[in-house]
Amino acid sequence: MPAPHDEYGARLTARRGTHDRLTSVDARLSYLRLAAFAAAGVVLVAAWRGVLPWGWLALPILAFAWLVRAHDRVIAARDMAARAVLFYERGLARLADEWSASGETGEQFADPSHPYAADLDLFGRGSLFQLLSIARTRVGERRLADWLLAPASPAQARARQAAITELTPLLDLREEVALAGVDVRAAVEAPPLIAWAEHAPLLRQQWLRIAAAVLTAAVIAAAVVWARSDTASYFVIVILVELALFMPQRLRMQQILHAGSGWSRDLDVLAHVLDRLERERFASPQLSALRARLDAAGAPPGTAIRRLHRLVEMHDWQHNLLFAIVATPLLWDVHIAFAMEAWRARYGAHVRTWLESVGEFEALSSLATYRFEHPGDPFAEIDEQAPAASFAGVALGHPLLPAARMIRNDVALGNGTQLFVISGSNMSGKSTLLRTVGINAVLALAGAPVRAASLRLTPLTLGATLRIQDSLQEGRSRFYAEITRIRELADLADQRAGGGAPLLFLLDELFHGTNSHDRLLGAAGVLRQLLERGAIGLITTHDLALTAVADQLAPRAVNVHFEDRFESGQILFDYRMKPGPVTRSNAIALMRAVGLDVGE
Repeated sequence: MPAPHDEYGARLTARRGTHDRLTSVDARLSYLRLAAFAAAGVVLVAAWRGVLPWGWLALPILAFAWLVRAHDRVIAARDMAARAVLFYERGLARLADEWSASGETGEQFADPSHPYAADLDLFGRGSLFQLLSIARTRVGERRLADWLLAPASPAQARARQAAITELTPLLDLREEVALAGVDVRAAVEAPPLIAWAEHAPLLRQQWLRIAAAVLTAAVIAAAVVWARSDTASYFVIVILVELALFMPQRLRMQQILHAGSGWSRDLDVLAHVLDRLERERFASPQLSALRARLDAAGAPPGTAIRRLHRLVEMHDWQHNLLFAIVATPLLWDVHIAFAMEAWRARYGAHVRTWLESVGEFEALSSLATYRFEHPGDPFAEIDEQAPAASFAGVALGHPLLPAARMIRNDVALGNGTQLFVISGSNMSGKSTLLRTVGINAVLALAGAPVRAASLRLTPLTLGATLRIQDSLQEGRSRFYAEITRIRELADLADQRAGGGAPLLFLLDELFHGTNSHDRLLGAAGVLRQLLERGAIGLITTHDLALTAVADQLAPRAVNVHFEDRFESGQILFDYRMKPGPVTRSNAIALMRAVGLDVGE
């Protein structure tokens, strides 16, 4: 497989060249269209004056029509090339660790009450979601977010790993799917679209459809009679019957037409992706099953969606006044409304499957893109046969940190060691280590590659207190918010008795909102209960008194620490975890470093 940077760079150069060439062709075709239009005007004047036969007018008209069609194709190809340029520019930005200025942040999926989403920066500016997502539909974004918010079963995670492995080298496929359609990104809202597709029919009286066909034939016959005999009475009678039968249904038919037109545009976005997937054949079980679901409707999804699109276009023809005058007595809207209802009856039940398939593929494609761009990141090994919870990571790094600044550490929980008590001074790297462990657990349990040399873990439930905030509106202190979250984590740990996965807890500055005596007493009690329920985890503290909790819970708990040093008036950190508790604090030195007079 080629180096990601080299492959992206070569493709970006090629797409820019294509865009520049098509821009030139676009300009030339614009001038040629203008010339063809002017020629048509000249021939029209010449034919009007008898200089040329009228038949000559067909030449510039046909030339103009051909140029319009060719111009539309060139514009579409140029716009596709422009989107490809953006696609690869963003890919290179990710490789250069400059990705936080572009892409979707996923803020709509943020949930302050979630046990770890905010703590581990899953959503928002500079988040894991923003790094991973190349989805262009809401359903794809929603599926990726769901995978990050809830651990998969070991079987599901392994199935995703196999699918991601198959997709990783298929850059052409990922590019085509990411760039398909008219818009760079489309907002397909799944719940209301599914509700429309699966709603009960609004027009149930099939005899009305038969009546509409009969009346349309009758109005044509009456119009012929009128034209030949100058008798309009038959035509008027048919029109009155039409009004009597279909005016009571007009509001319902307008609802059908309006809804069909609106949702057709969202389905058009899916059609472009589904068309591409229909042409692909996969080997991995998850991708093969995804592809097989697309054939369940009897007709290819893209073909089915285009049928609805044609109905919408036919309805839109009535925006032309002359066509509307002719179409109204022919019950054009009535026939279109019945046809839309027939489409919904045949294909509506499959829309949910189409949405789920597109969402699943886009989520897998996002993770495959991450793996292509980070070939050194392996998949985790999930061991569901282990008798107790474990997390063993070698050279763990944080995927959201630039590679040049990232420091890796080993973390091994299990085999009798359930808790790390991490002490150290401010800014030494304690909280970053908690986030590193947590975000790699999220990636591993989603089936994604992890930022590590290797990672082996058991199925786990995550919970953290890194971003606990007070709330003025709710009248809650930070301490109260923290103990409420810890109560929730204790409940998660209790779920293991009912067959749930053990808890991996990440508690930052545990109980720092109270005095040292209560802090030590409360921490020891809470942690003892968590460990007795089979949980594993890490806690941080800059209160050296709290390191005594490791002695109270030994041998299940151990002390580790991060160090710092002062050189030339600056505080320096190596961000490497070391055994044992920290022996000194940098708080006074930091105060002096910023110019505070704190005495001797």
